[in-house]
Amino acid sequence: MEKVLEVAKRSGSHVCSAGVPIIEGYHGEDQSDEKLQAEAVRIGYPVMIKAVRGGGGKGMRIAHTAEDFHEQLESARREARKSFNDDVMLVEKFVEDPRHVEVQVFGDQHGNAVYLFERDCSVQRRHQKIIEEAPGPGISEEVRRKLGEAAVRAAKAVNYVGAGTVEFIMDAQHNFFFMEMNTRLQVEHPVTEMITGTDLVEWQLRVAAGERLPLLQEEIELMGHSFEARIYAEDPNNDFLPGAGPLLHLSTPLADECTRIETGVREGDEVSAHYDPMIAKLVVWGEDRSAALRKLRYCLRQYNIVGLNTNIDFLLSLSGHPEFEAGNVTTSFIPQHYEQLFPKPSPPSRATLCQAALGLLLRERASTRTFRDQSDDPFSPFASSNGRRVNILYSRNMTLQLGETKVELTVTYNPDGTYSMEVHVLWVLSTEGQTSFLHCSVNGVKSRPKLVILDNAVHLFSMEGSAEVSVPVPKFLAGVSTGAQRGAVAPMTGTIEKVLVKAGDTVQMGDSLMVMNAMKMEHTIRAPKAGVIKKVFFKEGSQANRHAALVEFEEAAEEE
Repeated sequence: MEKVLEVAKRSGSHVCSAGVPIIEGYHGEDQSDEKLQAEAVRIGYPVMIKAVRGGGGKGMRIAHTAEDFHEQLESARREARKSFNDDVMLVEKFVEDPRHVEVQVFGDQHGNAVYLFERDCSVQRRHQKIIEEAPGPGISEEVRRKLGEAAVRAAKAVNYVGAGTVEFIMDAQHNFFFMEMNTRLQVEHPVTEMITGTDLVEWQLRVAAGERLPLLQEEIELMGHSFEARIYAEDPNNDFLPGAGPLLHLSTPLADECTRIETGVREGDEVSAHYDPMIAKLVVWGEDRSAALRKLRYCLRQYNIVGLNTNIDFLLSLSGHPEFEAGNVTTSFIPQHYEQLFPKPSPPSRATLCQAALGLLLRERASTRTFRDQSDDPFSPFASSNGRRVNILYSRNMTLQLGETKVELTVTYNPDGTYSMEVHVLWVLSTEGQTSFLHCSVNGVKSRPKLVILDNAVHLFSMEGSAEVSVPVPKFLAGVSTGAQRGAVAPMTGTIEKVLVKAGDTVQMGDSLMVMNAMKMEHTIRAPKAGVIKKVFFKEGSQANRHAALVEFEEAAEEE
C-alpha cells in the first residue's frame, strides 16, 4: 500500500510542478474512515472516491453529502478489492457536469515524448465510457495544443516510456484539470489510430526495443474524425444491468478501411458472467464528425444480436440525439436527457406485424416442402401449405404476442400466391448464409428487413429499427412461472458479497437486501415491494445462479 501511495503522491507532485493544472484531492497514507471523511469535508462535497489502482469505472463512487460518504466508501472498497486486490482510496473534488477529455501520449527511452491529440470520452454510465470520439468536438486548435503540451509535460515529469493516456476533466469554458495518467494502451486507442494513421501497438514494440519514436510531433497529422461504440451485453432499460447468455445470432457490418470491429466472440459463443460484458468495439472513421456519425449509425443498424440484451438500440438513440449530434456532451449527458434517451416503448407498426407473420408463414411453407420432398405421398394434405380449397378462398387466424399483449391477425391465402393481412403483402425470400432477408411490399411500401426466427420469436432488423414478435406458448407448455412475485431473484450469476436483511425484517420497496458481485461489477439487490422477509436463501460469500430466489416474503405481504 505504501508503494502505491508513494507513486501516486510523487506523480501528482511532479505533474503539479510541471505546470499541469491539477484538481484538489487527497492521496495520503492515512486510509482510515475518519481521515478520508475529514478530507472530503475539507475538499467540499460532492467528492469522487476512487481506487488508486482503479480503471474502467471499477472502485469509483460519488459522495454527494456527508451522510452517504461512508456507504459509498465501503462500496468502492469492496469493488476495488474484488477487481484489483487492493482497496487503497483517494478522494478528489467532483466537478459537476464536466467533459472527460484524455490525451494519448507516447515516450521513448531517448527522452522524447509526443501527443497524438485528444479523445472525448464524456458519455458514460456507471463511470464507464460508452462512446468515445477523436478529436474532441468543439475544441479549438489553441485548446488542443495546450491540452497536448500539458499532457507531454506530465509524461516527461515522470520520465514516462511507452503508451500512456493523460486524463483531464474540462469545464464549460474549456478550462481543464489533470485527473490521472493511465500507464497503458486504453480500450479506445483505435480512434486515435484512425485519425493519425498510426499503429500504436507497433509503436509500443518499437519503443520497448529501444528505438526512437516513429514520428516527431510536427509529423503527426490529424485527419478526419472517428467514433468508437462499445457494444455490451446489458439491459439499458434496467439501469444498464450486465447480462450473460448465448449469442444465438450474431451478424456485423463488413469491416473496411473506415470500419473496424474488435471482438473476441462468434455466433454460438456464450457471454460469461465471470468477465466484463463488453462484446465488441465498433470503430468508424469519416472525413468530418458529421460523416463519421452517419457511418456509426449505419453500422449500428447492421450489428444484429439475438439471445441476450444489448445496448445497440440505446447507442442508436444516443448517437441520434440532437445534443449529441451538436457535440454538446458531458459526463451527465445520460441523466440530463433521460426522457429522450429512454422513451416509452411503442408497439411495432402494423407493417412490422405483417412482416413477422409473413416470416412465420414462409418458415411453415419451407417445412412443408421438406416434408413433401421426403414423403412417399406427395398428395397428402400435410404436404401442402398454400391453403387452397376448391372454389374456396381460405383464411386463417394467427396470434402474435407483444410482451403481455396478444394481437390477432386474419391471413387470407390468395390464388396468386400472395397473402392478405388487412393489407396486401407481396413476398420474396432470399438467404445469405444463415441469414434470411424478407423482400416484401406492405401497402405499396417495399422493404427488405433481416429475419431471424428462433423458437417462438421472430426478430426483425432494418434501417428503421429492430423489433421482436413472438408466438404465444400454450398454457399447458408454459410450465410453472418463477419470478420475483414471492421475493427477490438474482438478475445474473454472481457472488453474494453482503447480506443486509434477515428473516422477520420488514422492508419497503426499494430497500437494499443484498450486495452481489457479478460481471466485474457490484450490484445492489433491492426489494421489489414492501413486506416481511420470510427466508434468506444465501449467505455472504456463496454463489447464486441467475434467477435463483434470494429472499422470500411472507405470504400475507404478497396478498397486500
